[in-house]
Amino acid sequence: MKWEEVRKIYPERYVLLQVLESHVDGDKKYVDDVAAIIRTIEDPKEATREIVSAKPGTLVYHTSKEKIEILVRKRVGFRV
Repeated sequence: MKWEEVRKIYPERYVLLQVLESHVDGDKKYVDDVAAIIRTIEDPKEATREIVSAKPGTLVYHTSKEKIEILVRKRVGFRV
C-alpha cells in the first residue's frame, strides 16, 4: 500500500504501520511502501509511547505529512 492511499483512508490520524520498502537519500530515509496499517492511534500521548516501543520494521507516523521522511542520525562514539 502506498502512503498516499493510507492518507486518504485515515486522514489526520497517527497510524502504526509495517514498512515494506524504503530507501535512504543523504541523511533521510524515505518509506516507499507499507504492508498494512496495524492500527490507528487517536491520542498523541499514546502515539509517543508507541514510537518509543516500536519494533524494527514498524513505524508510527501522522497522515498530515505528504511523505514519510525520517532523519537518519549517525552514531558517533568514543573509544577509550
